[in-house]
Amino acid sequence: MGAPSSSEVTGLLRAWGRGDEDALQKLMPLVYDQLHAAARHYMAGERAGHTLQTTALIHETYLRLVDIRQIQWQDRAHFLAVCSQLMRRILIDFARSRGYKKRGGAVPHVNFDDKLVVTAEPDFNLVALDDALNRLAQVDERKSKVVELRFFGGLDVKETAEVMKVSADTVIRDWKFAKVWLLRDLRGGARDGS
Repeated sequence: MGAPSSSEVTGLLRAWGRGDEDALQKLMPLVYDQLHAAARHYMAGERAGHTLQTTALIHETYLRLVDIRQIQWQDRAHFLAVCSQLMRRILIDFARSRGYKKRGGAVPHVNFDDKLVVTAEPDFNLVALDDALNRLAQVDERKSKVVELRFFGGLDVKETAEVMKVSADTVIRDWKFAKVWLLRDLRGGARDGS
């Protein structure tokens, strides 16, 4: 089976947004591989024995999607952006429910390279990253959104530009700025004025 056409996905999204519950049932198999890739990206860096698995993350995302009402879906990229936000919330909620501290607590380290890889080193964690992203959003919401789409959504520069309705060059600039800002914030520099 080939990849679904963009118009097919968009049509189903819009039908679902208008209240057609069956449209979501038809949509999920068409976007499942992309959601699985995003979930696998998140879960790849989680510690061994993590109780939340890739498939469970997708299923939890689906359950939260079912509860979303009256959204004006634009296209596949918009849908994936919303799913990335949901996955971020699920992982953060999961981490917080486990009582992890702001730093440490045997949670993953976040390396801010071009791919923003999550590793098993406990220097920084997902909760600290979420807190830092929230602080960045207060300073510059667009840059925070770029990080969310690229890191949590697994979108590339072009897809992020489509979702954000900005140029790819703007995404690249925002990405570079946000990485530096977040590293500084996670080290305490952005809050203490240094």
